[in-house]
Amino acid sequence: MKLRIGSRDSRLAVIQSQQVIEAIRAYDPTLEVELVTMKTTGDLILDRPLSQIGGKGLFVKELDKALLEGRVDFTVHSSKDLPMDIPPELPLVAFSHRADPRDALVLPQGVDTLDPAKPIGCSSLRRTLQLQKLFPHHTVAPVRGNVLTRLDKLDRGEFSALVLACAGLERLGLGHRISRRFSVDEMLPAAGQGILAVQSRADMDTTCLSQFHDPVAAVCLTAERAFVGALEGGCSSPVAAHATVSGDTITLTGFYVNPRGESYIETSHAALSKAKEMGTELARRVRRDHP
Repeated sequence: MKLRIGSRDSRLAVIQSQQVIEAIRAYDPTLEVELVTMKTTGDLILDRPLSQIGGKGLFVKELDKALLEGRVDFTVHSSKDLPMDIPPELPLVAFSHRADPRDALVLPQGVDTLDPAKPIGCSSLRRTLQLQKLFPHHTVAPVRGNVLTRLDKLDRGEFSALVLACAGLERLGLGHRISRRFSVDEMLPAAGQGILAVQSRADMDTTCLSQFHDPVAAVCLTAERAFVGALEGGCSSPVAAHATVSGDTITLTGFYVNPRGESYIETSHAALSKAKEMGTELARRVRRDHP
């Protein structure tokens, strides 16, 4: 039997897909697994912010099409890049153990302080709003491209620093580039940050992913996506959510920006079985209390 794993063709996406392939081979070494890479619309349009061209859903369109046409059997995504609406015929079927969910400040090579004359580069409004509170005297500017492209722009002198996900840098073997790890209190991560998601067709046998799947990460992601989805926020919206599990209790912290641009952070607790309901209710609460 041959399984085909669909992935974006960036170095990080391939590394992430290799984690899934290794887990499948650990489950059954006799299975033949092939990696199929492709460029997505989001990878090809680099001259405009994502919010202007359709959001991060553009990173999954081609992968979804390959699944539906049977050209691949599984696709691998960074959970934070997934749109809120998942087609029922293409369910999310497995989630990785969560890597470091925090955001990182990355300075140019050989530099140890921020240059106030140059902007801090980041790719999301969520990060931008939180950065403006942390560094009120610095400008923030959008930056596009994969992680290595962004680092090249940084080291060429276009930015004073970048904000990138710790998990992506570490998976690329670039953890040494991290100058500062923001605590989740300083900068609340995007929903799903640090978790890989595997998507498939509804009729696929997914038992080969049993050694990859982490139920704790799955319940955290359920709560986080419920919060963001209830606020009608896609992955380009200024919304953030981060959940942790302790024993039988899940704690969810959500970041919300009201129509006047005022931001709020609220926290809720619930039993693991109520993760989705808690995320939805926290979203309703922050919207009601901070119209």
